[in-house]
Amino acid sequence: MPAVSKGDGMRGLAVFISDIRNCKSKEAEIKRINKELANIRSKFKGDKALDGYSKKKYVCKLLFIFLLGHDIDFGHMEAVNLLSSNKYTEKQIGYLFISVLVNSNSELIRLINNAIKNDLASRNPTFMCLALHCIANVGSREMGEAFAADIPRILVAGDSMDSVKQSAALCLLRLYKASPDLVPMGEWTARVVHLLNDQHMGVVTAAVSLITCLCKKNPDDFKTCISLAVSRLSRIVSSASTDLQDYTYYFVPAPWLSVKLLRLLQCYPPPEDAAVKGRLVECLETVLNKAQEPPKSKKVQHSNAKNAILFETISLIIHYDSEPNLLVRACNQLGQFLQHRETNLRYLALESMCTLASSEFSHEAVKTHIDTVINALKTERDVSVRQRAADLLYAMCDRSNAKQIVSEMLRYLETADYAIREEIVLKVAILAEKYAVDYSWYVDTILNLIRIAGDYVSEEVWYRVLQIVTNRDDVQGYAAKTVFEALQAPACHENMVKVGGYILGEFGNLIAGDPRSSPPVQFSLLHSKFHLCSVATRALLLSTYIKFINLFPETKATIQGVLRAGSQLRNADVELQQRAVEYLTLSSVASTDVLATVLEEMPPFPERESSILAKLKRKKGPGAGSALDDGRRDPSSNDINGGVEPTPSTVSTPSPSADLLGLRAAPPPAAPPAPSGAGNLLVDVFSDGPAAQPGLGPSAEEAFLSELEPPAPESPMALLADPAPAADPGPEDIGPPIPEADELLNKFVCKNNGVLFENQLLQIGVKSEFRQNLGRMYLFYGNKTSVQFQNFSPTVVHPGDLQTQLAVQTKRVAAQVDGGAQVQQVLNIECLRDFLTPPLLSVRFRYGGAPQSLTLKLPVTINKFFQPTEMAAQDFFQRWKQLSLPQQEAQKIFKANHPMDAEVTKAKLLGFGSALLDNVDPNPENFVGAGIIQTKALQVGCLLRLEPNAQAQMYRLTLRTSKEPVSRHLCELLAQQF
Repeated sequence: MPAVSKGDGMRGLAVFISDIRNCKSKEAEIKRINKELANIRSKFKGDKALDGYSKKKYVCKLLFIFLLGHDIDFGHMEAVNLLSSNKYTEKQIGYLFISVLVNSNSELIRLINNAIKNDLASRNPTFMCLALHCIANVGSREMGEAFAADIPRILVAGDSMDSVKQSAALCLLRLYKASPDLVPMGEWTARVVHLLNDQHMGVVTAAVSLITCLCKKNPDDFKTCISLAVSRLSRIVSSASTDLQDYTYYFVPAPWLSVKLLRLLQCYPPPEDAAVKGRLVECLETVLNKAQEPPKSKKVQHSNAKNAILFETISLIIHYDSEPNLLVRACNQLGQFLQHRETNLRYLALESMCTLASSEFSHEAVKTHIDTVINALKTERDVSVRQRAADLLYAMCDRSNAKQIVSEMLRYLETADYAIREEIVLKVAILAEKYAVDYSWYVDTILNLIRIAGDYVSEEVWYRVLQIVTNRDDVQGYAAKTVFEALQAPACHENMVKVGGYILGEFGNLIAGDPRSSPPVQFSLLHSKFHLCSVATRALLLSTYIKFINLFPETKATIQGVLRAGSQLRNADVELQQRAVEYLTLSSVASTDVLATVLEEMPPFPERESSILAKLKRKKGPGAGSALDDGRRDPSSNDINGGVEPTPSTVSTPSPSADLLGLRAAPPPAAPPAPSGAGNLLVDVFSDGPAAQPGLGPSAEEAFLSELEPPAPESPMALLADPAPAADPGPEDIGPPIPEADELLNKFVCKNNGVLFENQLLQIGVKSEFRQNLGRMYLFYGNKTSVQFQNFSPTVVHPGDLQTQLAVQTKRVAAQVDGGAQVQQVLNIECLRDFLTPPLLSVRFRYGGAPQSLTLKLPVTINKFFQPTEMAAQDFFQRWKQLSLPQQEAQKIFKANHPMDAEVTKAKLLGFGSALLDNVDPNPENFVGAGIIQTKALQVGCLLRLEPNAQAQMYRLTLRTSKEPVSRHLCELLAQQF
C-alpha cells in the first residue's frame, strides 16, 4: 500500500474501498479484507502510541468492513478512545462506530456513558449534538437510565443552542418510545410545551414530534399545548412563502411542521375556549381556501406539500365532527380529487370520504358524488382504488339509494377481482338486509348473489336468507317460486341447491298448485342436482326428500325408491348412510299423524343479530372502520362505518368454520336447526321503512317497543336469552367516576352516538335509540393495544335510589378481548320514573398482568325519554299559563360558551328531544319547544323557551314542567350545551 500523508483525508481508506470494488470474485474480496484486518489488528496491538488520525482511519476501515457483512470482534476500545479526542472528525467517527457496532449490553457501555456525560457537560454544541445522537441511536435502557434526567434539562435550558435543543427533543423522543417509564416529564412539562413558541422552526418541529408522542399517554398534562399549537399553525397558514424562507418548500411554508401540528391537534377534542376554537376554524378555512387557488408551481413537490397539509386538515375536521360547514367543504374538496389524474390522490380522497359518509353533517354531501364513485368502481385500473370505491359506496348507502348501489355492486361483482369478491358479497348481503323494505327484493338480491359469485357466498349469507324466509309468512311463496326458477338453470351453484333444498322442503307446497312446479317436478328438479353435490348438500337434500313425503304423499313411492337404492343404504359416508336408513324406516313405519308431527314445518327462528357483519369485520381486520361515529343512521343499521356490531362471541371466533349462527347443533336437515342464542335485530332491520307495507309486519315503533319488552319467564325467548350476571357491584364496590366524567356525559345530552371515552388502551363508543320510556344502547369496547385484555368485566351500577327510577338490563361480554378487537354490550333501558343522576359504568380488566379500572357516567339522562309534541300558539300559551307556579319554573341566564349560531342552536334543541314550534314566540330570534317526558309511572309535560342575545353573547333559558326537580334538572342540562 502506498504511503499516505496525514493531511490527505484518509487516502488509505479510499484506496482500500477502491481495492474492494475492483475485486473480481467473492474469494478475492475476502482475501483482501482478511489482509486488511490482520494489518489493523497488528497496528492496534503493536503500536501503543497510535495517533488519533491513524485510529480514526483504521476504525473507519473496520466500520466499512462491517457494513459489507463481515463480523468485527476488535477495535471497540480504540473507538471509545476516540470519544475523548478534542477533534470533531475523530470524535464523530468514534460515535459513529459505537452507534453501529456496540451492542446495548456491551461491557463498554459504562465507559461510553462517561464519555457522553463529559461531552454533554462541555457546553460545546457540536460535541453535545454528537453525544445526543449516539444516545438516540443506541437507545438502550442503561443509557436511558443514565441520561433521561439530564436531557430534559438540556432541552429547556435558556443557554442551549437551537441545534442542541433539536437533538435533545428527538433524543428524548427515542428514549420515550424505547422505555416510557424512564422519562420523567412532570417538572419539565410546561417548559417543553412552551417550546412551541420558540423562534427557531427546527426546534418547534422537533418539539411537536415529542409532545405528540407524550400527550398520547398523558393528555391532561399537555392540554395547554392546544392553544400554542393553534397559534403557531395560524401564523404559518397566514404567512406568505417569502416569510419563512429557510422553511419554505416549493412555495409552501413549513409543510412538515404544519402536518405535525395538525396531527397533534387530533390527539384532543375541539378546543373549549371560544377564541382558540374560532382561530383554529379560521386556520382550517384558510387551508381549504388555499387548496382552491391556482398552483404557484407546476413541480410535483409543490402539489405534494400542498395536498399533505390539505388531507391532514380534512382529517382534523373529520376528527372534530362538529363543524357542519367545514365538513361539507371538506367533502366538496375531496370530490374534486375523485377524478384527479394522480392515482394516490384518488385513493386518499375515497378513503377520507368513507369516514365523512358516517357523519350526519356531511353524509348528504358525500351522496352527491355517487355517480363518480360508481364510475371509479367500473373503470379504475388499480384494484386498491376500486376496493376503496366499493367501501365508499357501502358507507354512503341509505334507503334512498340502496337499490341503485346494490345493483351496481352486483353488476361489478361479475368482473371483480378475486381478491375482493368475498368482501363485496358480504357488503351486498348486509346492505340488502339492512335497507330492504320489500322482502321480494331482498330474496332476489341474495339469489342473484349466489348466481353471480356462488363460490364467495359464505354460509353466513345463505343461512341468513333462510332465517328471514322462515320468519316471514308473506315472502315464503315468492321465495319458493323464485328459487324453483333459479334451480332450472343448466349450471347451478351448490349454494343455490342448498337454499332451494331448504325452501322447497319447507314451503314447496305453496307453489305445488301450478302444474309447472308440481310435487313430482320439484322432486325431479332437486334430485337431478344430487349427484353433483358435496356430502353436506346431499345430506340436506335427503332431509328435503323426507319432508316431501309429508308435504306431498303422492311422491312417497318415488322417494322411498331413492332412499332404498344401494347407493344410499351402502353409502361410504356414514352420515348419508344413516340418514337414508332412518328416513326410509321413518317413512315406512310411522303413521301419517306421527309423520306429520315429526316432519312439521320449522318454527320461526328466534330473532337475533346478523353474523354477516362479523364475517366482514374479520375479513377487513381490526383496522376496519369504527362503529362508533355514525350519528345519522338508525341504530338498527349494521354496517362497518356506523352499525351494530356482532355479539362478542362472533367477533372473537377465529375459525372460519365456527358456529356463527348457532345453526350447527346437528347436521342440517331440510332446514338448519334453530340458533342457540336469542337476539332482536331482524325486526329492526326490516320494520323501519319510510312507509310500512301491508304485509311487512308491525311499524318501526311497534317493533322497537315490542323488542324491548323483557321476555316472560315461561317463554322460549326467556330460555334462550343470556342469563343475567350473578350480581352487579354496588356503588361502594367501585371507584369514583373519572374527573372528566361530567364533561363526557354533557357531550351526549343532545346526541346519541359517539366515542364516550378513549385512552391509550381502550376506546368506548356508544350508539343508542330511545322511544317513549324505553331505550336500547350498544356499548362498543375496543382494545387499542396488541395485547389481550383478561378478565374484562363492564358492569352498570345504580347509585342511590336510581334502581327504583331506571331499569337497565345488560348482556354479558366475553372475558377476553383480543388486541385490536372490539366487543359489544347491549343494554335495554326502561325509565320507571323521573331521575336526576345517571347510572355508572364500571369497566375492569387486566392488561399485561396489571389490573385496570375506570368508572364513567353512562349517557342516560332524563331528556332521552322526551316525546316531541307539536302544538299551536294558542295551546302553547294556555299550557304555559297553567304551569305558572314558582316551583314549576326553572330559569337560568348565562353567558354563551360557544359561537351563537341559530342553526347549531336549533340542532341542539332538536337533539335535546323537544319539538321546535314555529311562529309561536313574538320574537322570531327566540326558540320555543314542547315535549312530554315518558316514564312508566307518569308523564311529565315540558315547555321551554330560549332567548339568545347576540349583542351581549348571553342566553336566557326558561323551562316549565309539572314537576319541580325535572324543571331544574332539564334547565341545568340544556344550559351546559350553549
